Amino acid sequence: MERSTTRLKPSIIFKLQNKLLLFLLFIFLIETAEATEYIIEPIPDDQFGVPINGEKMVELQVIEIPYWQFLLWLAIVYISTAFDFLYTRLIFSIAGYKIVNSGNVLDNPSRLSIYTYIKNKPGAYISEIVGNVGLDREHIKYHIKALESQNKIEAYREGGKTRFFENNFAYNEEEIKVISALQNVTNQRIILEILTCKCNTNIALARELRVSRATVSWYIKNLREIGLIIETKKGRNTIYRINHVYEPVVEKHIRHLQDSNN
Repeated sequence: MERSTTRLKPSIIFKLQNKLLLFLLFIFLIETAEATEYIIEPIPDDQFGVPINGEKMVELQVIEIPYWQFLLWLAIVYISTAFDFLYTRLIFSIAGYKIVNSGNVLDNPSRLSIYTYIKNKPGAYISEIVGNVGLDREHIKYHIKALESQNKIEAYREGGKTRFFENNFAYNEEEIKVISALQNVTNQRIILEILTCKCNTNIALARELRVSRATVSWYIKNLREIGLIIETKKGRNTIYRINHVYEPVVEKHIRHLQDSNN
């Protein structure tokens, strides 16, 4: 649910929701507490209707009803349930709230901006979105949660960072991994050097990138763990190459990055 007339912080909305749930739970507990305790025990077949401990026995009157009347009662219960649901929605509408669903999830301008940014920049993470959309982190998290709940976006968690993609089945698992890796500039340079066979050893990459060999080892380790890089031994040297499973996807997105930079 979201505020449609007045902008409230997500934390305030969550608190209101929690208070409403606690209030309803309190009412239900009161009703339950008023119920009388019953203990049901089996009785011998030959003593049907006879008190066991001197309690008062009351024979209930059995009333037969026609089948059409039974169906009518079922219809009344069904209609009353629908009325309760509509009444609840009416109460929230009067209060200025609306229930978020797949049909209206993008009606909110801020949420639409976040969704559009993720769609145009697959693999975006929260800090990046905050810096480009113009909303604070709490609002970003709130709207992302709504987009995830309605399957508009999906999250990919890797290396302690969560990245978001449009959930339209446009990206398979290989593409998500490659796009996420290429978000990092150092990863881009390492992958490009290995892909073009210019540098495929630790010392060569360290010289080309002007970083320490330990830095190269750290990035290579991460790329190897997600399956993008494969190591092979050649004498005393370790040779790096792109995993053939990911190579077509890597080439595709490397070209896309080069075209966007030109």
